[in-house]
Formats: sequence, structure tokens, C-alpha cells
Amino acid sequence: MDKDEIHLRRLPPAAPWGPHADSEFHGVEFLPEGLSGAPNKIGMRVNEKYSCLPAEEKGIHIINIRAIEDIGYVQHESTLLNSLSRDPDADCKYGLYFRDGKRKVDYILVYHYKKSSAGRTLARRIHHNDSSARSTKQDQPLPGKGVHLEMENEPHVDYHEDDKRFRREEYEGNLMEAGLELERDEDTKIHGVGFVKIHAPWNVLCREAEFLKLKMPTKKMYEINQTHGLLKKINSVIQKITEPIQPKVAEHKPQTVKRLSYPFSREKQHLFDLSDRDSFFDSKTRSTIVYEILKRTTCTKAKYSMGITSLLANGVYSAAYPLHDGDYEGENVEPNDRKLLCEEWASYGVFYKYQPIDLVRKYFGEKIGLYFAWLGVYTQMLIPASIVGIIVFLYGCATVDENIPSMEMCDQRNNITMCPLCDRTCSYWKMSSACATARASHLFDNPATVFFSVFMALWAATFMEHWKRKQMRLNYRWDLTGFEEEEEAVKDHPRAEYEAKVLEKSLRREYKHKETDKEKLTWKDRFPAYLTNFVGIIFMVGLTFAIVFGVIIYRISTAAALAISSTPSGRSSVRVTVTATAVIINLVVIIILDEVYGCIARWLTQIEVPKTDKNFEERLIFKAFLLKFVNAYTPIFYVAFFKGRFVGRPGDYVYIFHSFRMEECAPGGCLMELCIQLSIIMLGKQLIQNNLFEIGIPKMKKFIRYMKLKRRRSLDHEEHMKKKQRYEVDYNLEPFAGLTPEYMEMIIQFGFVTLFVASFPLAPLFALLNNIIEIRLDAKKFVTELRRPVAVRAKDIGIWYNILRGIGKLAVIINAFVISFTSDFIPRLVYLYMYSENGTMHGFVNHTLSSFNVSDFQAGTAPNDPMDLGYEVQICRYKDYREPPWSENKYDISKDFWAVLAARLAFVIVFQNLVMFMSDFVDWIIPDIPKDISQQIHKEKVLMVEVFMREEQGKLQMLETWKDKDTKKGENCNSHSPRLSRSHSGSLPSCHSYPVDV
Repeated sequence: MDKDEIHLRRLPPAAPWGPHADSEFHGVEFLPEGLSGAPNKIGMRVNEKYSCLPAEEKGIHIINIRAIEDIGYVQHESTLLNSLSRDPDADCKYGLYFRDGKRKVDYILVYHYKKSSAGRTLARRIHHNDSSARSTKQDQPLPGKGVHLEMENEPHVDYHEDDKRFRREEYEGNLMEAGLELERDEDTKIHGVGFVKIHAPWNVLCREAEFLKLKMPTKKMYEINQTHGLLKKINSVIQKITEPIQPKVAEHKPQTVKRLSYPFSREKQHLFDLSDRDSFFDSKTRSTIVYEILKRTTCTKAKYSMGITSLLANGVYSAAYPLHDGDYEGENVEPNDRKLLCEEWASYGVFYKYQPIDLVRKYFGEKIGLYFAWLGVYTQMLIPASIVGIIVFLYGCATVDENIPSMEMCDQRNNITMCPLCDRTCSYWKMSSACATARASHLFDNPATVFFSVFMALWAATFMEHWKRKQMRLNYRWDLTGFEEEEEAVKDHPRAEYEAKVLEKSLRREYKHKETDKEKLTWKDRFPAYLTNFVGIIFMVGLTFAIVFGVIIYRISTAAALAISSTPSGRSSVRVTVTATAVIINLVVIIILDEVYGCIARWLTQIEVPKTDKNFEERLIFKAFLLKFVNAYTPIFYVAFFKGRFVGRPGDYVYIFHSFRMEECAPGGCLMELCIQLSIIMLGKQLIQNNLFEIGIPKMKKFIRYMKLKRRRSLDHEEHMKKKQRYEVDYNLEPFAGLTPEYMEMIIQFGFVTLFVASFPLAPLFALLNNIIEIRLDAKKFVTELRRPVAVRAKDIGIWYNILRGIGKLAVIINAFVISFTSDFIPRLVYLYMYSENGTMHGFVNHTLSSFNVSDFQAGTAPNDPMDLGYEVQICRYKDYREPPWSENKYDISKDFWAVLAARLAFVIVFQNLVMFMSDFVDWIIPDIPKDISQQIHKEKVLMVEVFMREEQGKLQMLETWKDKDTKKGENCNSHSPRLSRSHSGSLPSCHSYPVDV
């Protein structure tokens, strides 16, 4: 036969390929006749050990692809494939199942590899068993698509890539030994990226569920206790009213019966409802089980003991994630939980509806479900706080014309001349020019503000108790009661960085002392990191203070510069202009530093090398919260408690750098300025950082990835024409980075709502409007923008609850000081009950102002234009409690100052203790566990005891029946004579073969 003649021959597929392995030219070999015994002449080497051919055809080799291209088979490739096979991607639901269309993909491992163009061309034409399971323990090849062919003229891959490949091969072999089933796919639209699909068979799922003590529903069902009488009627009315705002999700409907749950046990499988094994373990549980195996399985080559976290950190794999259930949009999309979540939860059109929390938990796991449940409870609790805040604000608007102090300040007949606000360039000014500021201050500085502060302190305590009760209800519904043991088992996995550090230490110790004892990191190893953390945090806090100080210098210098303006309108708007621009500068700096501090906190935590993920998360949260708290609230603390406190007095002002005078509060107090500062920073952070960043940055990243893929597709039109597999689509999504950023922005917002609420009663309203958008924004991000996270079991929100309680306690103290020292509430009470002649507030403004003789100005500090008001000024007024110039101790602090200070401190003590007591009383009077839930938990325990008692009774009855039948058999055998038994031995049944029905 001619050497150039080629025969196309179909070979029998190897066993691991599955029933659909024949499709897409699977097992088709191009063989030049007469060359089967001369592999060296073909110019290609295939390892015999990993060949997919049967044993009798091990000598057959694949011909060089160049020969095929030369002959011309490539031109008819699509025709040939279509004639031999149908589209296998439809059978495996485009990546949701293995190639056989039966085994579901539970997890995906992604890796990068280097492949020549010839290898890629061949991979599109031939599906060959991959040689990834080359460990000595596992001789079976890893099924799937992809070819590892080594050309003679191809340069050898570098040792680093070889090392990664060998580690993957050993790791995947160990995974198969653990019972998992793997399938490889390198024939993808993403060039240079391979995927390993993982499936957990039934026996592995049962084994791991028992090991993890997963609570699974049993066959036993019981009725949930229902309310009776008046409560039942009230609940039915509420259900009818709220029916339009309930999500159309089966899991959200109220349940009257519940299955009894019990930790899964293979010995007690008869207790569980195993009628449908495919749905007994849902996709969330399956991926959790596989992830636990991935973390536990190690790769021990080159003295490494590496689980999946270490392999990811070292670049052996580039990603690992479970798959989404399917597409959420498009035509002919099969119904799935992701699509349902997108329609009923992650859409702005359903912002008025409750969240389908049970479905969120079913899809994403308990930890993410608890976050959205907490966010929902927090948003609901903001509704009454917003209503009360609006009422307080409207009360201020309604009583502004009746406020005597602001009326006196606006009355031009009083003709009160105020001292200059700065040296030389500033002139004297009329108090009536600050009328608008005084009237606006009353909107937030009125008696209702004190009531609102007390209300918000009690609101915070009620919110915490309400969340604890809601959390217990979710724990009962989600079968999380008694979860502590499992939590301890899960958090013991060491992190990749910790393992690498311990390995480095052990290698160093082995090299020096030739010892191989197991090492661990001590405080001496971490001391440099601890020192770096301490110095770094102090430096960051100092940097924040320095920036705030710089903004103060800006305010002072800008106020002095604007005061030189010749126009009266320019001089009148100096305070508003300076305040607004300074707050905007503060906002920009806060947003920038927030991002910087987040990265620095993560870096500081990484160099500490915490052992477990739980330790890492807690330390990261502490550092990030500390830095972001200082960053967000330092400018507000300055305005609330320090501005105007260290000014001095005319003739003896306090100077910064011997040239800048400390800035003063407005005649109406600093509360109005605090309100402006708080509102702009809060609204700016929510609008820019929380919403625009969360929408814009993912969209931008998605666009960049799209452009990169578009550039790659233009290079390979054939791959562009194929529909993407599910794991390819998910690979292009953003990886899940944890819930810390989501919680952090909400905790900072909670601080704005509670800490300074006395100065800004509308804060709960703006927080409510933000959260309505935030819930749907986060939901859309989780469903459409992020890879599906691994489901993590949790029974509470962890350290965030303690932070919330701490902020709630701190809010009581801060609001007490804001009311006492920042507002004029206490000075008004002191004047009303100690100094007022007629029991009214008439004369209060004059009482709070001290007098100064202009002849006592220091040299060079008097106004350049003393006749600016049109008359010569001899006595000017300034806000302080000091002796007049005609007194013996002129300009000394007066007795009124000490009386007001004593009243302020007394108010702080009384307010703090009273509100703390009321909060603790609310905490005590509201039980943490609802009564009906405690009854149901007790009922479950009783029912479980009954189930086991019945099982034991059944076993005892079975044993007694067995004994009775054995006794009867013995009696029957003894009643026969030996002669009769011998004569009829062939016809009578033996007593040992007597049938027993158990």
C-alpha cells in the first residue's frame, strides 16, 4: 500500500469516557497503514501508560497533524463531525453536567497551561483522554477533552510549569482516591485555560455529610404550633394586607408542617426521605461537601502539604468555584433558582417587596442569607426611626417663628455689634446678619431633639433584641440549632500563607539543626509583624488627624481671604462658603483614604499570618473598622467637640503658627455646622462610595474582560462560534471577596444614624432610602456579577454584632455630650430657671454675650476699617461667659460659666445612666428566644426521642420474634426420632434450612 494512503478507523472507546464519549470524533485515530509498528517515524511521542487505547492496540500512535492538514481532511472537518455526532453540549446542558449528561458538576478547578498552536488545532479535532492522573497511586487517565502532545520540534516547557503540572496531577489523583470523579476540558473558548470538572457521587456525599454532621430532613413530619384566638385573627389580617409585598417564591410561604431534621448517618439512612436521591443534597450542600474535601486533600510533593487554598495561592490553580444553576436571562432559559432570584429579589422593580430569605439561603448558604436577613431587619427598623425623625424636623420648622432667641438675633432694633472674626482684615458686624443661621439652627436644636436622642438610644437596643429574635427564628427554620461543634471543626483548617510560613521555618530549622519536628509560629515569629501593625495603625491615625488639621488651616485662611472682599454679599456668605467647601474636601479625602485604609488593613493582617480564616477575618475587621471609623468621624468629632472651644477672647486670641486664629462657632452655635458636615459626608459616602463605586467598578471590570475576550475571539473565529459552557461564563465573573466590605459600609452608616443623631434627625430617613437601593444593588451583584460563593454555615453575624452593640453604647455617650456641650439646650435651661426675670427666654441672647472694650486690642490686631458700620465702635460683644471690662477681674471667666458647666456635666451623667438603664431594661424585658420557637425546639427534641425509642422497640420485637422462631425450630427438631430422621432424611427439611421471616 502507498505510504501516503490514510485509513480512517474508529476504535472502541475507553471505559472512563462515558456513554457520550463517541460523540465529537471521540476515539477516532488517523493511522497510516503500515506505520503502526514504527512510531519513531511519525515524529510524535505518546506515553503508553496514559494512552486511551485498549491494551491490544497500545502500539498505535497518532499521526502528526501536519500530515493530516497536508492531505486535506481539515477542509471537510465540520461536515465529518456533523455526520458522526450531534452537539454534546446540549446533553451536558452546556457545562452543568459531565459529558455523559448524567453526572452533575459540583465544583470547578481552573488552571493555566501553555499549549502550542499545533496542539490547539489537534485539540479541536480529537478528544483524547488527558494524562493528568500520573501519580503512582492512580494509573487511570482523567477523562475529558484536551490533548497533551509533545512535538519533537517544540521547545520544552519550563520547569516552573512542569512543577505546577505535576502537583496538579498528584492532587487530582488524590481527589479521585477520595472518591470524587473528575473530567478535564481544555477545548474552551478561553485560550490557555483548562477546567477540571468535579462530581461527588452518592457514597461520597453520604460519607462527608456524616462527617460534617449535616442536619438533613427525615421522613417524620410534625405540625408547627399555630396561634389561636385573637392573635390568629390579627395574623391573618396582616397576611392579607402584606400579600402584595410578599415575593412569589414557594420557600417564602408560611409553613404549617415541618420535617424533623437529624444529623445525617449512613447507619440510619432509613430515617431519611431518600425517594429522590438527586435532590436530597441540593447544589449548595454538594459544593460545600466538595470544598471540604478539596481543603482536606493535600499535595505532598517536594515536602509541600498543600490543600486547595495553598494551591490557589501558589498559582497551581488559578480559580476554584461552584457553578451557578444556569442563565438568569435570555430566551428558552430553563427555570432555576438563579433566574427566580433575579426576578423576585435582584430587581429594582420589586424594591417594595420582602426578600425571599429562605431562597437566598438555599442558593448562597447561611452566612450570606444571614447578612441579607440582617440588612432587611435593619432597613425595616429604620422606618419608625425615619418617621419620628421627620416629625422632629417638622416640629422645628413649625416652631421656628416662635423661638425667642432666634427672634432676638434677627431683630435689628437690638443693634448688637459683634467683635471681628479675624485680625485686621475683618471688621465689626451686626448680629442680625446671622439671622438665617440662627433660624436654621432651631430646626435641629430644639427640645424635641433631646427626645429624639433618647428615642434613638432605645431604638438601637430594640433593634439589637429584635435581630436576636429574628436570628433564632432563622436558626430554627434552617436547622442550625446545636451548630457549635460543626463550627469548631470547620474553622481549624490552616490558611495557605500560614502553611507556607511554617514550611519555610521548618526547612530553615532542618537545614541548621537537622531536626524534623513539627513547627508552628510563635509570638517571636510574629513580633516584627505586630510591631509593624502598631506603628502602621498609629501612623494612619496620625495621618487622618493631620489631614483634618490641614482642612482647619484651609478654613481659617479662606475665611480671612474672603473677608477682604469689598462686596457686602461676599462678606455675609463667608461662613457658608467656607463650611461647604471644607466639607466637600473632607468628603473626597475620606473616600480616598477609605480605599487606601482597606488595602493597608488587609496587608497588615496578611503579614501577621493568622492561622485560620476565622482569625484572619476577625483581625481584618478590627483593623479596617478602626481605621475607617477614625477616617469617617474625625472631622465630625472636631466640629462637635473642639471647634470654638479653644478660641480665647478678643485681645488674647489663640493662634496657630503665630498667624492663624482658631475659628469660632456661629452665634447660633456649632450644631448647624455639625448638621451640614454630617449630612454631606453621609450622603456623599452613600451616593459615591456605596452606590456609584459598587455599580461602576464591576461594570468597568466586566467591560475590560469583554474587550479582552473580544480581542481573543477575533484571533480565533471558530472558538467564537461555539456557545460558552457554564463554567466558562462563570470564570469571567468577579470572584467573591467576602462580606466584610458589605458589612463595613452598613456599620459606618449605623454610626451616622446613631452617634450624632441629635444634630441631624433626618439621618435615619436618608439611611432608609439608601438601604432600599442597597439591598437590590447587592442582590443584583451577587446574582449576576459575582461567581457563586461557597456556601458557609453560620448561626449568627459574628463579630459584627459586638461592634453594633459597642456603637449603640457609644452613641448614648456621644449624644449626651452633643446635647450638653454642642447645642444651647443646657444654657437655655440654666437661663430659664436661674436668670430669667419673667420665666421666659427673653434676654437669653444678651445673657450669653460678653463685652469687650476695643481699646484693649493687641497692637496690630484691631480692624483696619473701624468705621465700616458707619459709626465708631467702643464696646463689641462676643459669645462667652466672662467678666465685663468695667469689672475688677475684667475678662476673667464668670460664675455663669461654672454654673452652666456644672449643669452640662450633670446632664451628661443623668442622661447617660438613665438611657443606659432603659436600654438594659429593654434588653432584659425582651427574651432573646421567642416563646413559640423555644416550644418548637423542645417539641423537636421530644419527637426525636420518640423516633429512636420506637426504633429500639422495633429492634427488640424483631429479636424476640427471632428467638421465638429459633425455639420452635429446636422443639420441632427434637420431636423427630432418630430412626424417622434417618429413613426420611432425604425428604424432610432440615431444621437448619427452616425459612425464617424477619
